[in-house]
Amino acid sequence: MLAKVLSYGLNGITGYPVYIELDVNAGLPSYDVVGLADTAIKESKARVKAAIKNSTFNYPINKIIVNLAPADTKKEGSMYDLPIALGILAAQQVITNKMLDGFVVLGELSLNGEIRKLNGILPMLISAKQAGYNKFIIPSGNAQEASFIDKVEVYAVDTLKQVVGFFKGEQQIEKLNNKTYESTLKDHKFNHDFAYVKGQASAKRAMEIAAAGGHNIILIGPPGAGKTMLAKCFPSILPDLTFEESLEVTKIHSVAGVLDSNTGIVVERPFRSPHHTSTLIALTGGGQKAKPGEISLAHNGVLFLDEMPEYSRNTIETLRQPMEDGFITVARNSTTVQYPANFILVASMNPCPCGYYGSTTHECKCSPASIHKYLSKISGPLLDRIDLHIEVDSINYEDLSQATLEESSAKIKQRVDTARKLQLNRFKDCGVYSNAKMNEKEFKKYCALNKECTDLLEVAFKKLHLSARAYNRILKVARTIADLDGKENIEKVHLMEAIQYRSLDKKFTV
Repeated sequence: MLAKVLSYGLNGITGYPVYIELDVNAGLPSYDVVGLADTAIKESKARVKAAIKNSTFNYPINKIIVNLAPADTKKEGSMYDLPIALGILAAQQVITNKMLDGFVVLGELSLNGEIRKLNGILPMLISAKQAGYNKFIIPSGNAQEASFIDKVEVYAVDTLKQVVGFFKGEQQIEKLNNKTYESTLKDHKFNHDFAYVKGQASAKRAMEIAAAGGHNIILIGPPGAGKTMLAKCFPSILPDLTFEESLEVTKIHSVAGVLDSNTGIVVERPFRSPHHTSTLIALTGGGQKAKPGEISLAHNGVLFLDEMPEYSRNTIETLRQPMEDGFITVARNSTTVQYPANFILVASMNPCPCGYYGSTTHECKCSPASIHKYLSKISGPLLDRIDLHIEVDSINYEDLSQATLEESSAKIKQRVDTARKLQLNRFKDCGVYSNAKMNEKEFKKYCALNKECTDLLEVAFKKLHLSARAYNRILKVARTIADLDGKENIEKVHLMEAIQYRSLDKKFTV
């Protein structure tokens, strides 16, 4: 008897249909899987057999052939346990093929018939919906993330026996109620706020500019100056994730297995802070299943590299391509996967090996050669891609002992949101969402300078030995400063402020 069940597979963060065909016929008892299945799928024999028996159903003592189509595509994971078990039961006419018609079935089985949570449910469901499927059987552990997909029927189940009862009409399962993203976003609170960061007015201003324009930023200062605290507060002034952005982030986190199952969706822009000993694969993604790395997990959010020169040169150089393109391609022997990686880089570093070069409170004991060697750990091409270089000095006692709170993140965010709305309106027909991502056409149109500004930039270009990329970055930052100031055109004051945020360019020319 032949049975067919529709399931879904995953390639990166894109799902594709997998048609599971089961043939149960007379012959010596055996269980064969064909269709480029990995070890986890081939091992499903033991899980499926035990789950069927422990759910009080009969397991056939026959020849069983499981075919996963398309046969030329590599299949991975344990999500096919439940559809295979249902196919075997359909082949025995415990349920019928007609009952399974139109359903996409996903789930891993335990030996007692319970259905376990899966990674990557959301991208598979979204891809299936786009392909025209709208009825799904999924594990109850994935119910939260699936509830944010509208106009579909999703049934979250706990056991194999429950699923069979549902198809036979003996047990009722309510479809998931759809949740709204806005209600979840409203309940969210940030753990860090600029109101509690004492002093550092110039650094806060620079971070406001970075948030308003989506610019990369590096903080240079001595130990204990508050660089890490500033970075942790940065997400609290970024614009709220739109629902579309949130789904993109949630898909990546779901595939990586780091999604919070209690909320089911990511409402806060990601803040990823990998340790400086992180491997190349941990940062870029990869491994046996080409999973997303820290670069992709920071998509639509912040990638924070604390003490950037401590990371290996090869590791941080991999940032160059995704910082320009907004995606990263992970190529392995068996597969090539492209993950989105559109993040804001926030980095920090000491100005020298001892940490006190240029400090007004401590004496630096490093030689010029050791300072230059330390700064040179960050390559020129990578430095060019960082728009704002901010020097952060130690906080004095008077600022630290102030009892009053500083300006809150909420107030700063209001100005950031206003500037971002200007940019969204400006680029509404260009597929660009922030000044930092302007292409050449938009750059020439919206970063035009008058004669006074052109002369000023020429002097800075020659004195600082700027590259063409650094020249573009300065103008993009100036455009953001003008937006925060509510000005239609870039003025001299905006350009002067943007130029002063290239402190590492100055140091490399000394």
